Amino acid sequence: MSGRTMPCSPAEIGSLFLFEKLTPEQLGRLCGEGRVELFEPGPVYTEGTPATCFYVMIEGTVVLYRRVGDEDVEVNRTSQRGVYAGAMQAYLGDRVPQVYNNSMRVTEPTRFFVLPADTFASIMREWFPMAVHLLEGLFFGAKNSQRTIGQRERLLALGTLSAGLTHELNNPAAAAVRATATLRERVAKMRHKLSVISSGPYDRERLAGLIEIQERTAERVGKAPALSPLEASDREDVLTDWLDDHGIPEGWRIAPAFVQAGLDVDWLEQVAAAVDEDMLPGAVGWLNYTVETELLMDEIEDSTARVSRLVDAAKQYSQLDRAPYQIADVHDLLDSTLLMLSGKTGRRIEVVKDYDRTLPRIPAYPAELNQVWTNIVDNAVAAINDSGGDGTLTVRTGRRGDRLTVEFRDTGPGVPPEIRDRIFDPFFTTKPVGQGTGLGLDISWRIVVNKHRGSIEVDSEPGDTRFRVLLPLTADDPGTAPDEETA
Repeated sequence: MSGRTMPCSPAEIGSLFLFEKLTPEQLGRLCGEGRVELFEPGPVYTEGTPATCFYVMIEGTVVLYRRVGDEDVEVNRTSQRGVYAGAMQAYLGDRVPQVYNNSMRVTEPTRFFVLPADTFASIMREWFPMAVHLLEGLFFGAKNSQRTIGQRERLLALGTLSAGLTHELNNPAAAAVRATATLRERVAKMRHKLSVISSGPYDRERLAGLIEIQERTAERVGKAPALSPLEASDREDVLTDWLDDHGIPEGWRIAPAFVQAGLDVDWLEQVAAAVDEDMLPGAVGWLNYTVETELLMDEIEDSTARVSRLVDAAKQYSQLDRAPYQIADVHDLLDSTLLMLSGKTGRRIEVVKDYDRTLPRIPAYPAELNQVWTNIVDNAVAAINDSGGDGTLTVRTGRRGDRLTVEFRDTGPGVPPEIRDRIFDPFFTTKPVGQGTGLGLDISWRIVVNKHRGSIEVDSEPGDTRFRVLLPLTADDPGTAPDEETA
């Protein structure tokens, strides 16, 4: 938007604090190459458009705001003479994108001194060469530092996740190794028992009957009901008594496996009725090896299935084999992140999932959203640990208008009011030196706001802190990913 051009007075320009140290010749050049414009209430420039001018307010009222999702968020409102905005980084040239970083409008007739961006850059480099070098160093130095520490933040997160994944993988892998070794031993004993039985005085018909009982026993193992510890103990006592009464040695050692397999006294009575009395101890021993073998194979199957689920969760978390931008189910992303961080949450922190499964899949960058979940969960766990280590982390999904919401609620001590406005600032951290980079929430904010056109809200009081991530249910332009600006 253009204003109405008005006369430029070097004396008036010189009264602004930005130019008060300039010489008359310099003020004359400013008025000669710049201009004064009067803007009626309304927009002056829009965020994201090419930054063509540098504005210094002479009189009036300006409002600066940024687009966050579908809302315009006001960041500053002032009537102070001399405030400036617009192409403030023009002196950096094409080394950075020269676009307006916010939007500006005026609420009353407002006069600006307007300097074309190219002229502003030339004057800065000519009049203040040392200042330009310092500003360039500060700008690019901060960018490099932020990028380097951001990479370290990701590496720290990767290290934490790798440690957690290793811990989670170790348990089922070790269980599978133990079960395999025990299975090898049981199969060897089963072969020996088969040799004893086959060399005994048993005819073909009785051996066939024993094998049929073995098959039915194996089928029964797969259908065993889940029992409470008290129920299992009671059944073990009953089975031990039956085995002892029928002359089966070490019944107390056999009974637990039979109970776990779902065998009861009625089943053993059927076995006893199907074989001769002298054959019963051998038959029971043979069935015991069958039961133990089936249980061990179930354990190996469960362990390897858990390893497979963990590997799938790791792939889901990293998104290594998937497109960067896709239609994703946030619940799959949340589940993979919580599983990857389960070693960190531990047993003292209860994780509660309250998902609205009716929510649709949304267009997103899944790997980067997983980084957001990781940063927020990591902070929640640290907060709970600071308050004693016992607490609850609740992850809830829902819908607010045309937004999908993901809320993380922890029972930690809360975020003090005096720092609540600073937690998303780069490099701000409350952790001890060396334990935090202060970029976790800054990265999260930029992923959600800049890359997904969403927003993040924070409500906090002692014992109840809630981070809410709001994401659009649909893309701004179907078939097109949001801006590629990233953390």
